[in-house]
Amino acid sequence: MTHLTQSNTWQQLIQNASVLPHMRELFAQNPQRFEQLSVKDCGLLLDYSKNRINDETLSLLFKLAKEANLSDKIAAMFNGDIINNTEGRAVLHTALRSKPEQVIMAEGKNIVPEVQQTLAKMQQFVESVQDGHWKGYTGKTITDIVSIGIGGSFLGPKIVSQALRPYWVKGLNCHFVANVDATSICEKLKGLDAETTLFVMSSKSFGTQETLTNTLSAKDWFLANGGSQTDVAKHFVAVTSNVDKATEFGIDAENIFPMWDWVGGRYSLWSAIGLPIALLIGFDNFTQLLDGAHQMDTHFAQTPLEQNMPVIMGMLSVLYGNFHDAQSHVVLTYDHYLRGLPAYFQQLDMESNGKSVMLDGTQVDFSTGPVIWGGEGTNGQHAYHQLLHQGTALIPADFIMPLQSHNPLGEHHNQLASNCFGQTQALMQGRTYDEAYAELAEKDIPEAEKSLISQHKVMSGNKPSNTLLMDKLTPTTLGALIALYEHRTFVQGAIWQINSFDQWGVELGKVLGNDVLDRIGAEKDASELDCSSNALINLYRQGQI
Repeated sequence: MTHLTQSNTWQQLIQNASVLPHMRELFAQNPQRFEQLSVKDCGLLLDYSKNRINDETLSLLFKLAKEANLSDKIAAMFNGDIINNTEGRAVLHTALRSKPEQVIMAEGKNIVPEVQQTLAKMQQFVESVQDGHWKGYTGKTITDIVSIGIGGSFLGPKIVSQALRPYWVKGLNCHFVANVDATSICEKLKGLDAETTLFVMSSKSFGTQETLTNTLSAKDWFLANGGSQTDVAKHFVAVTSNVDKATEFGIDAENIFPMWDWVGGRYSLWSAIGLPIALLIGFDNFTQLLDGAHQMDTHFAQTPLEQNMPVIMGMLSVLYGNFHDAQSHVVLTYDHYLRGLPAYFQQLDMESNGKSVMLDGTQVDFSTGPVIWGGEGTNGQHAYHQLLHQGTALIPADFIMPLQSHNPLGEHHNQLASNCFGQTQALMQGRTYDEAYAELAEKDIPEAEKSLISQHKVMSGNKPSNTLLMDKLTPTTLGALIALYEHRTFVQGAIWQINSFDQWGVELGKVLGNDVLDRIGAEKDASELDCSSNALINLYRQGQI
């Protein structure tokens, strides 16, 4: 056993989980439960009262956090300490939304001026595209942006742009390409005009396989549709640290935006990786997005653990994964614009905390990294909510909803809110056999049938959920919300004593994928591989099964 699972606090949490009353009883015992177990800051309200917790549970969870030196670890991240120990890097995505007067040290220098310079360069570029000063090779203004990246260079810009659709400037549209499947980019390019299309390529190395392949295909399309190699500079910009490769490709050095080693891909939307976002919503709104995240950074860094939103959410996730055997966590967004957030949080959490080794190399003997999944309400209520209510697996849930809609129409938002709140209530209280039977009391059916149906209508309840509310979905509240989940992810990793900022599992797949690519091209023999891989490669070469 690791020292973590041997600790007295860990063992006490196991005991507490086994004797805690049903949430129905907890609410009956304490009419002030909502007031005591909710917190509001940064334009968000977190109601965590519908969780399997009492005063003792919370006391033990915060004790576990203190024993893990969580406050010191939070400070170490903000101070630029080398907390990514396997790659020898600081973790400073928070610096991307810092204020100009701040001093944040990394690599022996204050990095804030460099961040501000990049933002200023982004602003100048964004405004030149939006006001029409930036023109294509035939003198036409830009109408379409094709954003090419993968992982954090793709998902963050796509999901945030989708979420902030009400703030898009007129006259611009954006198309996001990540998958190396040719169908993806071919479908995006259909109907576009090379004279009015701008490509934003995001790759730190300018060599990421999928991104480079898609960019080369985009260039071929551009050249085949009237552009020349000289014209590439007016239609392609890059976010990369490899200036030489980008300029060799044909991109003007003035149109290359930097990336830094102290920012991981899944934490990078706040940097020049967010250029497509800024182009779509305008730089003022992009600045508000950064400000919302900065507000949450300040909350996370300065608020006591017991009132700290990311800490509370992170510790609750630890509670369910390690003491209630929950293997997954569902994110339910009651706003159509936020429908992509579950996928974004999935990457954020699972790429960060899908680990089996602690910082010192010790194998973990506890669960890390739950499966994150979800979708938008109310669609899910007619599908997987059945599993949430009556399935045997415990699946904690986050419900996210703005109180005001960007598109008020009749009773739509009232019905949306009633479904959101009703679902959290149903998960918490469930339905007993007696309640189910009472609902059938007036039905003219045999007693045996009433009894059978009642058994099938029983829901155990006691299913935990958080509810996150905001007045309205704005760039500021979205920035705070995403930063909240970033820091929630950090909290879990800090408790488990794992490195949340490397991703060697992803890297292995890339290495083996490149090796298989060489073999598919017949440059290397595949017979030395396992029989399955060899057979699959041979079938692919034949083009038929």
